[in-house]
Amino acid sequence: MLELTPILQKDSGKPLYMQLADFIKQEIMNKHISPNEKLPSKRKLAEHLQISLNTVQSAYDQLCAEGYVESIPRKGLFVLTIDEEFRNRFDTEENKEKQKVEQAKPVKIDFNSGNVDSSYFPYTTWRKLSMQSIYEDQNFWFSNGDPQGEFNLREQIAKHLYATRGVNCHPDHIILGAGTQMLIGLIGLLIGRDKTYALENPGYHRIRVVLQDMGIKVLPISVEENGMNVSQLNESKANIAYVTPSHQFPYGMIMPITRRLELLKWAEKNGGYIIEDDYDGEYRYKGKPIPALQGLDKNNRIIYLGTFSKSLIPSLRISFAVLPKSLYSIYRKDFTVYKQTVSRMHQDTLYRFIKEGHWNSHLNKMRTLYRKKRQVLLQTIQHHLGGFVKVIGENAGLHIVLEVHTEWTETQLIEKALTCGVKVYPLSMYYFEKSYTGNPKVILGYGGLTDTEMEEGIGLLRSAWEIGSD
Repeated sequence: MLELTPILQKDSGKPLYMQLADFIKQEIMNKHISPNEKLPSKRKLAEHLQISLNTVQSAYDQLCAEGYVESIPRKGLFVLTIDEEFRNRFDTEENKEKQKVEQAKPVKIDFNSGNVDSSYFPYTTWRKLSMQSIYEDQNFWFSNGDPQGEFNLREQIAKHLYATRGVNCHPDHIILGAGTQMLIGLIGLLIGRDKTYALENPGYHRIRVVLQDMGIKVLPISVEENGMNVSQLNESKANIAYVTPSHQFPYGMIMPITRRLELLKWAEKNGGYIIEDDYDGEYRYKGKPIPALQGLDKNNRIIYLGTFSKSLIPSLRISFAVLPKSLYSIYRKDFTVYKQTVSRMHQDTLYRFIKEGHWNSHLNKMRTLYRKKRQVLLQTIQHHLGGFVKVIGENAGLHIVLEVHTEWTETQLIEKALTCGVKVYPLSMYYFEKSYTGNPKVILGYGGLTDTEMEEGIGLLRSAWEIGSD
């Protein structure tokens, strides 16, 4: 499904259907949606954006009336070709303003939460191990390999998880995959599409999109100070709960032992499963790393997810799932027909990297580096933004949430930042309803920025947001 992620403001005074229609028009005119491309069905888009079907219908009717799309019976809505002359004369004030921003100030400093500091990647070591893998095995890598992934790598992952995260697992229960989204799709098939998933609200939107695209029902469960609201979970009809207990995304809280035990009781009582996404559990800056929820489970109700995207590089595309015995049995019976999605040579290089001790050394170095970056960011925010903002979720991970005490909206803060060449990200996109109450909040990732870039970026935000000015 074409992924549309507009920021809809319920309290803006402008009808939601007009906001949605204007957003789609903007995407068409900016060529982000191509001619002849099919728009999502009304039902799917309404579920994706958590708005009413009537709102989507009204927006689509408006687009049809204005000639941006056409409805083809029994096929759907398709984007029409827009005359280039008219496209050049497209003159809504919103479009003009956005074009001014984009043309006047290219993004100079990007606070993307998905970036890491690639300058510290051990290129020489990785290159050496890659060459060893090729020369020593040669033709061995030309076949497909084990559908679960190379056993020697799974064995090293199992040892590492037990030693550092308290995860109890056998290499046989580990499935490797090219990214968490791919593994979530496989898990959805293993459990069955007829189940209902409870997701954190706000939470990682890419997981929600995968499940919805598979036709799986998802329910928003609000996040409290201690994590997912278990009272709401108990009242729901959910069979599966997806959580990020070691570092909730995006708010960053760490789930205490009492809430973890409540979740385990829910799973035992309802015969449900908990998907524990430990996407950056290695990075905790106060106290020792929190053991994984999986290590507390005595009833085989936890599906544990991990990735090397944060601790090495995102483009490596190696993630893994640890399946409980019941699901592993189903996997072996029905799903080994799915071939492995990760390069065997990359798997072998990573195996050597972990086995020879480079992995632990790299993690220790990166923890120290990110702890220093975090400190620089927090000090810079305090110096430039002071009492005008509140920092949330700063004790772990590679991003923070910044609550800004202002009359401006989240959208205005983001657009004003862009005028100064700084890109920050909306918190609202991680909510089911794409909005929240209270002061506007933005997400600042710092993993991929230098100290100088962070200091300059925060200084520019102060000017853009007119903080401290009369």
